[in-house]
Amino acid sequence: MSNDKIKIAVMVSGGGTNLQALIDKQKSGVIASGEISLVISSNPNAFALERAKKAGIKNAVVSRKECSSQQEFEKKISSLLAENKIELIVLAGFMCILSENFTVKFPKRIINIHPSLIPSFCGKGFYGLHVHEAALAYGVKVTGATVHFVNEIPDGGEIIMQKAVEVEDGDTPQTLQKRVMVNAEWIILPQAVEKVSRELLESK
Repeated sequence: MSNDKIKIAVMVSGGGTNLQALIDKQKSGVIASGEISLVISSNPNAFALERAKKAGIKNAVVSRKECSSQQEFEKKISSLLAENKIELIVLAGFMCILSENFTVKFPKRIINIHPSLIPSFCGKGFYGLHVHEAALAYGVKVTGATVHFVNEIPDGGEIIMQKAVEVEDGDTPQTLQKRVMVNAEWIILPQAVEKVSRELLESK
């Protein structure tokens, strides 16, 4: 691994489609200023771990269920990040909330992808299909995805990038989720990772 790249950890809980988008965009050169050096999953059965193994990326599991407290959970994650000299954390479908004790240690170094145009349909309880169900129930004609910095407020950090996606007649939460992933998430997450990595490199 070269020293002229920002070391990135991707934190996941499920299928890892956004992780795959990052791996693919790293291969194709969209992500050039950073390198995914570690994948941490909160779920031992996450398919994202298979994606990491296939790409030859070091991976680890820190299960919230097996930790006695939030503190222990975050301490284990922090140790892994320190051991691997991680400089940027990307939450890609990471289903555990991180406390302020954790987020303050990494100011402007944790980024998250959210499947709506923040400030719509975000915050506590808005994750996964719930977001798309809410968008359809409200009747919005445009939704999308947002990449933002993570702070102590769920989905409350500064916005880095957004991309809009049209809602189509007859959409279900599932069809909308897929379109938002393909047309927004998989495009702006790698772009945002490159942008933040480049800025971190320049400020070194």
